[in-house]
Amino acid sequence: MPTNQDIEIQCPLPLAGDNTIRLAHGGGGHLMQTLIHEIFLQAFSNPFLNSLQDSAVLPPEEGRLAMTTDSYVVRPLFFPGGDIGSLAVHGTINDLAMMGATPRYLSAGFILEEGLPIEILKHVVGSMAKTAQACGVPIVCGDTKVVDRGKGDQIFINTTGLGVIPASLDIGPHRITPGDRMIVSGDLGTHGMAVLSVREGLAFSADIASDSAPLHAVVADLIKNGISIHCMRDLTRGGLASALNELATTARVKMTIDESRIPVSESVRGACEILGLDPLYVANEGRCVLLMPPADVEKALAILQNHAISERAAEIGEVLPLASNHTPQVTLLTPYGTHRILDLLSGEQLPRIC
Repeated sequence: MPTNQDIEIQCPLPLAGDNTIRLAHGGGGHLMQTLIHEIFLQAFSNPFLNSLQDSAVLPPEEGRLAMTTDSYVVRPLFFPGGDIGSLAVHGTINDLAMMGATPRYLSAGFILEEGLPIEILKHVVGSMAKTAQACGVPIVCGDTKVVDRGKGDQIFINTTGLGVIPASLDIGPHRITPGDRMIVSGDLGTHGMAVLSVREGLAFSADIASDSAPLHAVVADLIKNGISIHCMRDLTRGGLASALNELATTARVKMTIDESRIPVSESVRGACEILGLDPLYVANEGRCVLLMPPADVEKALAILQNHAISERAAEIGEVLPLASNHTPQVTLLTPYGTHRILDLLSGEQLPRIC
């Protein structure tokens, strides 16, 4: 038999003047309709969404369709350089961009915790709408659910992206070839360190802001100018080292990178040294690694460095052939002339960064 302590009494109806999310906001009734019309529709308004159908009906597109989905559970919700709303847009757009796709549409699913202040929700939704508009990618459908107090973490967001890849374009790990050079699109580690500094209340000598940003315009510029991109990968959880390990394993090659060439700001490097972290494993949300033939590197760098988001782009290493009896591997040339193996993390270095 349950005791009084086992029973949690909840009221699905909001109290008068209550400005927080209640269970009734997810119940399909008046409060849910108010939430949809006064917050989501007001922020994301476009013809596809405004029809309020069970699905968004989209026009046909020429080319191959690329589709991706991701969930965002970052804590805290707001951090220097961004928030969970802008992050959810940038992250999904970047996943499409890594395939050479032009992002066309996004969906957005919200899981809200009972007790979330509605002002916080408005702030997140407003940021998300502003970011999507700036990227030229409308949010065309969505969903909202409310979970009991203590069963969530204020806001979780899932975004699905739909993009179009030109028929002639072929980008992926299967195209990685020994001799390819690697370029990183900018300095590493700022997103992970920005989130960590706020979450843990750390004060560093220099301000560190997230690199969260969309990469599709930069990628489109490279493709338009004829750069033969063999493969791209955005450097999110696990950072550069994890991304390269995944690519080396898939392509069955060896990769080597030069530590002295990898751009890391002094503020991030110092913060990582204090905390005992390796910036090569720290998360990013607006950085990628590109693999291409040596002949394209100089032109690609000139294009990248002409964009503010990638002005610190640098060539950092190359792809080597793999001996038949060896396993795929990523090695780092240190400033001391020695090599060390960059392996996958055995645990989670920085939880909840995206």
